Parts: sequence; C-alpha cells; structure tokens
Amino acid sequence: MSSQLHKTKGIVLRAVKYGETSLIVTMFTELFGLQSYLVNGVRTSTKKGSGKANLFQPTAMLDLVVYHNELKHLNRIKEFKWSYLYQNIFSDVPKNAVALFMIELLTKCLKQPEANPELFEFCEDAFIHLDESTGPVMANFPLFFALHLPVFFGFRISDEYTDKNSIVDLQEGMFVSERPNHFHFLEGKQAEVTSELLKMMQPEELEQLKLNHDFRRQLLFAYETYYALHIQDFGTMKTLPVLREVLG
Repeated sequence: MSSQLHKTKGIVLRAVKYGETSLIVTMFTELFGLQSYLVNGVRTSTKKGSGKANLFQPTAMLDLVVYHNELKHLNRIKEFKWSYLYQNIFSDVPKNAVALFMIELLTKCLKQPEANPELFEFCEDAFIHLDESTGPVMANFPLFFALHLPVFFGFRISDEYTDKNSIVDLQEGMFVSERPNHFHFLEGKQAEVTSELLKMMQPEELEQLKLNHDFRRQLLFAYETYYALHIQDFGTMKTLPVLREVLG
C-alpha cells in the first residue's frame, strides 16, 4: 500500500529533535487524528530552511500536505504553512502557559489515530479565542477547556445542578444530592461554579465569572483528579504547576 497525498489542517502537540536537522512532530490532524511526522531539514539555517522550526512549536496551527499510509507509524509532510498566525500565544507568557496546559490535556486524552473533526474544530476555535482573550476570559480559560473537552471523549459531567443536587461526584461525573462515600467530590461554590462553566458555550461568557486565583487553582486541581479518574494512565499534569504560578 503506497502513501497517498492529502491536504489537512493540524495542531502541533510536540516536536522532538531528530538527527542533525530534522524533527519528529506529533500532531492532531483534522483528517487522521493523532499522527507523527518526520520533518527534514527544518533546523538548518540555510536560506531555504531558516526559521522553519518555529512553525512546529506546540499549539501551532498549520495547513499541511501530508503523505499518509495507514501502516506507517511515521509519515512525512510535503508542504506546511501557518493556517492561523497567533498574535499573542507564542509571546505572552500567561497565555502560553494556558495554551500548553490545553495541549497537554488534549495529548493525554488522544490515544488512537482516529479522525474526530468536531473535536478538531472545538480545539481550533479554543486556541483562536484564547489568543484574542483578555483578563477574566484568559484566566478562566483553562477551567472552561478542561470541562468541555470531555464531551468528545464520552465522560462529560452532566449538568443537573439544583439546590437539592448540589454536589459533584467526580467519580460518577454527575451532580448528586448527598456526599458520596469517597473523597472525590465538589460542593458549595466549587460545585456551583462547575455548573456555571458547563452552561457556558462560548469563551466570551467567561468574562462574567469573577473568581480569585486560589479558587481557580483548587478547581483546576479537582478537574485534574476528574480526568485521572476517567482516563487510563493519565498521571499528573506537568503544565499545571507552571500555570498556577503564572496565573498568580
């Protein structure tokens, strides 16, 4: 079976140096889902190749022409260019920290190389919104992303928050009326804010959510636990401590 050429968009998850001048790039592509590509000659500073490696920073959104062969673990990229050029994500330290948190979360959820165009669109949209965001929208963005990403992986918290059902059972992923017989639950303001976040469909709505730094931090920690309960071998988030510092 020979490799066919395809046009697709991709979001860079990570890039690892390979040999003298090359990169192995892991990407989430619109057509094929999770993929790895060998990209030759992007780390040389010849006239032709100078500065190309910066296109493969995590979060970069690219238009690609790729060779695709189902049987290969590593395919090649024939052509690449920016599909969207960020104004802030690469240069703004807090925004970059939020973006890298989102990338790590996405990477930990993606296990198989299968297409998921709705998820791709959600992620593309989220990174563009983050790039343009300010103030409370940016600060609340990790919470928003962490709660809405599970929709695409089948473990979303169902929002049935009422005065009676006011406790989030993180193990069951639902609001319940009594404290469960384990420690993985949220109550009080944490449960209330979780419900508010689940109701928000657009990042702009985050503007109305006034939370302090410590509260956000605790909530992010709880959501990390939620993922660990629902995704095998989730481990811990490397970007979370950085994010906590930066958003302080």
